[in-house]
Amino acid sequence: FDNASQDQLVATGLPAGPGAASGHISFTAANADALAQQGKKAILCRIETCPDDVKGMLASEGILTTRGGVSSHAALVARQMGKVAIVGASAIRIDYEKSILTIGDHIFKEGDMISLDGTTGKIYAGAIATQDSEVQRVLNGDLEPDESETYQIFDTIMQWANSYRRLSVRANVDTPEQNNLAVRLGAEGIGLCRTEHMFFSGERLDIVRAMLIAVEANERKQAAMRLLPHQRDDFYQLFISLQGKPITIRLIDPPIHEFLPHDPSAKLNLAERLGLPYDIIQARVANMEEANPMLGHRGVRLGITHPEITKVQAHAIFEAAAQAIAEGVEVNVEVMVPFVAFQEEFDAQANIINRIAQQVMDYRQVQIPYKLGTMIELPRAALTADQIAKSAEFFSFGTNDLTQMCLGMSRDDVGGFLPTYLNNNVLQHNPFSSIDNIGVGALVRIAVEKGKLARPDIKTGICGEHGGDPASIKFFHDVGLDYISCSAPRVPVAILAAAQAAIEEENSNET
Repeated sequence: FDNASQDQLVATGLPAGPGAASGHISFTAANADALAQQGKKAILCRIETCPDDVKGMLASEGILTTRGGVSSHAALVARQMGKVAIVGASAIRIDYEKSILTIGDHIFKEGDMISLDGTTGKIYAGAIATQDSEVQRVLNGDLEPDESETYQIFDTIMQWANSYRRLSVRANVDTPEQNNLAVRLGAEGIGLCRTEHMFFSGERLDIVRAMLIAVEANERKQAAMRLLPHQRDDFYQLFISLQGKPITIRLIDPPIHEFLPHDPSAKLNLAERLGLPYDIIQARVANMEEANPMLGHRGVRLGITHPEITKVQAHAIFEAAAQAIAEGVEVNVEVMVPFVAFQEEFDAQANIINRIAQQVMDYRQVQIPYKLGTMIELPRAALTADQIAKSAEFFSFGTNDLTQMCLGMSRDDVGGFLPTYLNNNVLQHNPFSSIDNIGVGALVRIAVEKGKLARPDIKTGICGEHGGDPASIKFFHDVGLDYISCSAPRVPVAILAAAQAAIEEENSNET
């Protein structure tokens, strides 16, 4: 912000997407999109977000939620998009029916102006002027490097850091545009491409929903095949953008509740789009509801029960790679199977992926270099990493879920007690922001040690949000990971922290 007055400060929440944004309050994705098309700036205000809101999130300058933590849907998607975000602002009450937002004695209506500081979590009434940093303006091409002393200092520090760090730094991105920004900021590839994030809007969301609620395998296969051209083009564009830099593509891992329609209007809209009676949609959605979806039918479990989904994604990856290679573009692809707890789960999916990779290579008469690995996000996977490493060529630690599983804390509900824990020194920091070295860190260390015993050349990295936290990065350096991956805006901080960890280790060895 150019000049934020404390008189305008009305509430605070958890900072989830750095930067500053001002805009008109919008309570629906459709309204936010409509405002953007009118050339107006919107702030999407929701109790919590779901995939139905993604179009509005894309159109908005910032996102504000009253629930959720720094690893909630709103926070993760906002950081992927590079959007300003504040989550878990529990002092705020949103009434969708009345279209009002209440903060103490302050009542805001839809259309009123509000401002968010996603770096501090502060929420201000009214509009506050904003401007990009000089570094961002240079990276965007709006300012020449030699016209900005600030950028020259930034560039010098990045060069120094790159000369010292051991850890490679990648970014968690899903689109060529996000990748281009990450590369300009210093990223050396994509450490996590969440394929389900490619399905969050428009026709694709309807196709995924049709695939998930299908009863018959043939019905599910037809829906999956409709995704193939979309997914293939997505991967092709990413390969072109990367120009040989590595990309880790995670197979679809949707907690199913995030993709299913919940309110009657959304179910009716889906029924109309799919040409099915509303009662059938209602029944199928009800049949798929889970008591604990984060531990439910997701990740590798979805791929095993519905192998046609894995087959289509594998075809999309390798057909896109073959096309890029045929055009003279180097491809360096790593396929990641998520939510694995048992070696047998990984092997079942690996058999499908390897078979399809070979089919594509035979048909296209091309060799595609690729690796198969898994995300370590379950305690059992960490404790039995030596077994999984017999089959997996790399580990990527999903520390968001690993923290939830290890601590028994929901990242979306931790706001109810975390402030008290911090104030009373039960915890020294938010474990979803900075890794719990003693508990969660022990699982990481065990997995790295066991993995390397079974496969000495195994590649290890981290793709959770801790990949952008300096204190966590020092731990990942010390434990011997090969790379860290974080959201694009955090890449410079990750590069600097990786260098500091290397220098600290060097100084310690000298003494």
